[in-house]
Amino acid sequence: MEEYDLAILGGGPGGYVAAIRAAQLGLTTAIIDQDKLGGICLNWGCIPTKALLKNAEVLDTVKNAKYFGINIPSYKVDFAKTIRRSRQTSARLSKGIDFLMKKNKITHIIGRGSFITKNKIEVKNGKKRVAVQAKYFIIATGGRPKVYPGMDFDGKLVISSKEAMILNQPPEEMIIVGAGAIGAEFAYFYNSYGTKVTLLEMMDRVLPMEDEEVSKELEKNFIKIGIAIQTSTTVERIETLKTKVKVHTKRGNKKELIKGSLALLAVGITGNTEDMGLEKIGIKIEKGAVLIDDYGRTNVQNIFAIGDVTGPPWLAHVASAQGHVAAEIIAGHPTFPVDYSNIPACTYCQPQVASLGLTEAQARDTGHDVKVGRFNFNSSGKAMAIGSTHGFVKIVFDAKYGELLGCHIIGAEATELIAELAMAKGLEATWDDLARTVHAHPTLSEAIMEAALDAFGEAIHQ
Repeated sequence: MEEYDLAILGGGPGGYVAAIRAAQLGLTTAIIDQDKLGGICLNWGCIPTKALLKNAEVLDTVKNAKYFGINIPSYKVDFAKTIRRSRQTSARLSKGIDFLMKKNKITHIIGRGSFITKNKIEVKNGKKRVAVQAKYFIIATGGRPKVYPGMDFDGKLVISSKEAMILNQPPEEMIIVGAGAIGAEFAYFYNSYGTKVTLLEMMDRVLPMEDEEVSKELEKNFIKIGIAIQTSTTVERIETLKTKVKVHTKRGNKKELIKGSLALLAVGITGNTEDMGLEKIGIKIEKGAVLIDDYGRTNVQNIFAIGDVTGPPWLAHVASAQGHVAAEIIAGHPTFPVDYSNIPACTYCQPQVASLGLTEAQARDTGHDVKVGRFNFNSSGKAMAIGSTHGFVKIVFDAKYGELLGCHIIGAEATELIAELAMAKGLEATWDDLARTVHAHPTLSEAIMEAALDAFGEAIHQ
């Protein structure tokens, strides 16, 4: 029997962050995972996809090099090396997590844990069995792609994002079901590599969780580069042949059959709650997610849960933040709950999309009298200089007090720019704070200041 203050099931961005913070606070800590540390995010999600998307950006730059006065008459794409670079990036970072475990004296137990009692689990690794006892547990087992009837994965013709990261070559035609962040990113990536991409979305627009203006701008840019988009479209079933797929769709009363080389399903996530003995100890689960309070505690007082297994938002940085809070609560350290109203959401296609807080529609629906400021990147000196003038910054303020309610960015480096707004909102900054803060010139971040000025009729450069 191995005994610890805290044992964590799952080594993803929630689990390993919680483990490190717990160790910093003096808790003897073990982390249990049957795979490489880093979870889906590091090994099969956030990190490797960003490496792939960077390759696509470089390829697009080469294709459009004449704009910058550079003539590249011929070039050769090594797709296998593109995939290899992505995998190497993940492997390097996973080793880094291993190092951090050793540095912080955290025990890494390889295997799959299952609860026997609320203070004891059994870890299975092949034929090996290890009993682990702890005062506290954190469930951080992540999630997996959701499966719908008639759309079963086979890993070859009907694939998930995991298989999409390691294809041998770009398919001739790809049908992507779901136009959220994952669908949009892979649509951009494979379109850049010459695949004919059809993007299907059940809702009435791409990135349906984003501000409506942002969705329309991304759709316009996607259509411009050759991505076919069908919204308000449901997929009834996917038929697999020897080398093709047939996707049976319905839009209103009209049915349509779309053929392609393969189909990528990007239609949601469900938590990994099975085969862990959660029902044995009475953990409450609803719609595939473990129920938690503001600090990550489940209905069983010594057991916490964090990350994708607790439901949306399914974001690595949310899992990390939850892990930080849970570890501090367990250690008796003063802390604050995660502010879910101030979580940046990022999509790394081109143009990039980033947002936080309320959309304009949500702000109005919740009773705010709003002021909305916009600044288009085609009026930005820096955007012109780098040759990337797509998109805009849109900021939503409360009209009475100037409170920052939300921000929505589409354009170059949007996923980096959003951090300024997250800091501002966290510090309860107002319109004046953003409008009067001197931003360096020329930078893309000036667009934030300009959008703030525009909200109250003081725009300078547009």
